[in-house]
Order: sequence, then structure tokens, then C-alpha cells
Amino acid sequence: MNDMRAALYDRYGPPEVLYEGRVPVPALKEGEVLVRVHATSVNGGELYGRAGRIRLVTGRRFPLRTGMDFTGEIAQVDGAVVGLREGDRVWGLLGRTFGSAAEYVAVRPRRLSYAPENIGLVEAASLPAGTTAITALETKARLRPGERLLVRGASGGIGSVAVQLGKALGAHVTGIAGPRNLDFVRGLGADEVRSYTTTGPAELSRFDVVLDTVGTELRAFRRLLAPGGRMVSIAFDIDHLAASLGYLAASAFHGPRRVRFFSGNPTHDLFARLARYVETGAIRPVVDTVHPLSGIAAAHRALEAGGVRGKHVIQVV
Repeated sequence: MNDMRAALYDRYGPPEVLYEGRVPVPALKEGEVLVRVHATSVNGGELYGRAGRIRLVTGRRFPLRTGMDFTGEIAQVDGAVVGLREGDRVWGLLGRTFGSAAEYVAVRPRRLSYAPENIGLVEAASLPAGTTAITALETKARLRPGERLLVRGASGGIGSVAVQLGKALGAHVTGIAGPRNLDFVRGLGADEVRSYTTTGPAELSRFDVVLDTVGTELRAFRRLLAPGGRMVSIAFDIDHLAASLGYLAASAFHGPRRVRFFSGNPTHDLFARLARYVETGAIRPVVDTVHPLSGIAAAHRALEAGGVRGKHVIQVV
């Protein structure tokens, strides 16, 4: 086992720059496990990376890789690792790097946990981004039973989990999505749904918690907060980066009513918590389309086109 299949690109550009190629299988370092990847999903950050919009992070050492999260089975365990064995079903995240759209990944145990027992690994690949929803609603916003929650981008990979989690936490959930996805979001458990094409912030009521997964119009949506309300954003406006980041910083003057922004980087405990939610049925996987590894370009193209329901999943095995 010297090399493996992986999604690669040799230059920045549109989805068509992606292709399935071959790279060396990662060599285990001390304290790592080698995971045979069953599936991964396509995340928004990967689109920016491939397009060259975050090249200060990705660099120019081509070929570059894509993929952040993974589900799979442990294929090899370094002798320094305790508690994990070959064959264990796991899911996790590489951290702040790309490369999980491949047959194997080498990771430290703190970056993964056991995958849920009640769903398949391909389905499970739609859910790792749900750790971001847990951090946003439980840790950052401290959502309480009976509160009114607004989820902007409710049909997407994180929004679709946030709607389910909000209901599990006892909130009254309103979801904003595209017109063709309103019934879908309602089916996730939302109490109310609104189309972003016909409903702007001015037409909405007050909310105790606003979760924004879009990154635009942050000022207008923050104004919807009821007294004591909290707003969490996991995105910024990449087309107006300076203004977006400037507003996030300036919102600190509002104290508790500031926009709480964070970039998800989950570890073992968060994945284990998400697995428990899945195993109790509170959160279910939402797969838009399953693509083969050779169809990585089509998966990126589909996510860029918008209107996604849950996640585009790349099946590797």
C-alpha cells in the first residue's frame, strides 16, 4: 500500500480544476491513527480554497488537496495510542487543513470519536459540521427551552442540523431558506419557515437567538434580537471581507448583544456529543446527493449552485 486515490487540483479555479489522482498514503507519526475513509462531505471553506480566495492559507504548493471531515474505519494504530483498535468505526475532522477526500487520512485521536452506531458511514458523513451547530447553540448562545430561535440558511449543512438541535433543546424554531426548500425545513421540525426571496429582516419578529450561516446583512439581523438576545454567526461576507470583519469587531461594543463569531474546529468531545444526539434520534443525517470521488468537481459545482438540502457527500469506498 504505497499510494492512494485522492481529490487534487493543480491550479486555483472553477470546480473543473478538480480531479481524482494518486498521492502517497500518509505515514503514521507517533500518536496517530490511519483511517480508511468511507466518505467525506463538501464544505463552504473548500470552495473558497479551490477558487484561490484564501490562498494566504492554502499556499501554492500544488497539487493541493480538498476535504475536511471524514467517516471511516481505523486501518492502523500507532503503538502510543490507547483505546482505539483497527476496525473501529470513527468520524472526525482533520483540523484547519484539507485532504480528507482521499482513501486514507492520518489523524490524532483527539480529532475523532466513535461514529454513531445507528446509521451508515456514508450517511454519517453529512453530519460532522453539526458540531458547529452544537457549539453555536449550546456553548455560544446558551439556548434555553421556550426561547425563539431564528436559523438563517436553514436548509444547508449546518442550518439543517441547527433546526433539529434547536427543537431538541426545546426552542421555537423559525428557519429561513430558499422557496423550494421551505417544506424540507418544515420537515426537519421548524415551527415556522420563511423564504429569503420574499422575507427580509424588516418583516421578521423578535428572537432570543439568531444563528446566521450566511454572513451578509449581519447588522440588520442583529436588530431582531429581543432584550437579552444573542446572535451567533459562523460566516462572513467573503465579497466584502474588510467591512464584514470590521462589523463583527465593532459589534463588541454591544456587549451581550454583540455578534458572536467563531470558526468551528471540533475535537473528540464534540464529536462524541453529536454521536449521542444521532443515536437518540434527535438529529438525523440529511444527504442531498452522494457523489463518487471521481465526481468531486460535480459536487463542488452543485454546492456553488446553491439550494442545497443538507450535504453533498463524497463516497470514497
